Amino acid sequence: MLATLDEILQSHRTHKPIVMGVLNITPDSFSDGGEYLNPDDAIAAADKMIRDGADIIDIGAESTRPGSDRVSADEQIRRLEPVLPKVCSLGRVVSIDTTLAEVARFALDAGASIINDVSAGRDDAEMFNLAAKREVPIILMHMLGEPKTMQENPHYDDVVGEVRQFLSDRITAAVEAGIERSKIIIDPGIGFGKLLNHNLALLRNINSLLELDVPVLIGPSRKRFIAEISQNLLNIRPVEKDRLGGTIAAVLAGYRQGATIFRVHDVAPVIQALATARAIEKGLI
Repeated sequence: MLATLDEILQSHRTHKPIVMGVLNITPDSFSDGGEYLNPDDAIAAADKMIRDGADIIDIGAESTRPGSDRVSADEQIRRLEPVLPKVCSLGRVVSIDTTLAEVARFALDAGASIINDVSAGRDDAEMFNLAAKREVPIILMHMLGEPKTMQENPHYDDVVGEVRQFLSDRITAAVEAGIERSKIIIDPGIGFGKLLNHNLALLRNINSLLELDVPVLIGPSRKRFIAEISQNLLNIRPVEKDRLGGTIAAVLAGYRQGATIFRVHDVAPVIQALATARAIEKGLI
């Protein structure tokens, strides 16, 4: 059964898995960049994810892959205008993946209902004010630095503790700006300013984030750490679209640790894997 917005925000208590389908309308995203520049192709992709069972469609018009350049609000909106309103009309919860309040405002006006901010409100001081005024949920993600430079020798003394403290501080800042705590989702930012050992440590310790009493989202889909594991252990390095097995493994590991929202490119197989894992664990049929 598809999740309502309230069920998404309560998923950390119910342990209901929520699948968020990725729709990048960009020329340069790390896995699907350029595939959905044609609005008809983008809308068709969203429709397929919905038919496959996605609870949320996450639309972004700016790549945040390592080394990427920033995209202006005007350009993001230009890319979104022919796509986002039609996707919103398809009947699923839609989130807007942006760090700019102007873009988020456009998306909310067009029917989006969640803001997904990889800067956790740091890029644009108006983002928290907008989310508070519109009373919409916001996803706060940890990222070390910015996309352009985040993979240039990232260092942590205690990656789990530092990411947890950062997210705790951003929750506090959001609440102080007027956002209800019950409308906050957190994301440890797998692959955003992290090396392989950092990503693995975070995935092993997702449960430590549950102490913050908000839903935890993870986005391991097709990420480089999967290729690094394959290279180290299997002596192969799969390209992005051949990393489904690793994606599913990371999703299931995260789910066992308490994460409940999963941002992925391959909706149908992830939903199947989660359903099977739940049936085995709980005897659900």
